[in-house]
Amino acid sequence: QVHLVESGGGSVQSGGSLRLSCAASEYTYSLLCMGWFRQAPGKEREEVAFIDNYSRSSPRYADSVKGRFTISQDNAKNTLYLQMNSLKPDDTAMYYCAAADEYHEQCIFNNWGQGTQVTVSA
Repeated sequence: QVHLVESGGGSVQSGGSLRLSCAASEYTYSLLCMGWFRQAPGKEREEVAFIDNYSRSSPRYADSVKGRFTISQDNAKNTLYLQMNSLKPDDTAMYYCAAADEYHEQCIFNNWGQGTQVTVSA
């Protein structure tokens, strides 16, 4: 079981920026995938961005955040980041860090952090 702790959430105005961090209890290079998900009140959880270390493919982003968010992984610090720019009110949600230690043709995210709240005001 990988222990994940998110930080960096907060309240910003539309157009602002935030950087989320996720500290992992294990070496991030050993994790098959790492990613960020979010869930807004009354909505289903959605995938925001992820890094597939197993296939070494390019980071994947939800269409709604492409060009605004950047995911990165610092293996020296065992930390995953999500740089969020040009934030919109629709980005308001609880953001969760996730890690996959299983892979069946795709990442199986089975380790989750407690979440960090992001609130964007108009």
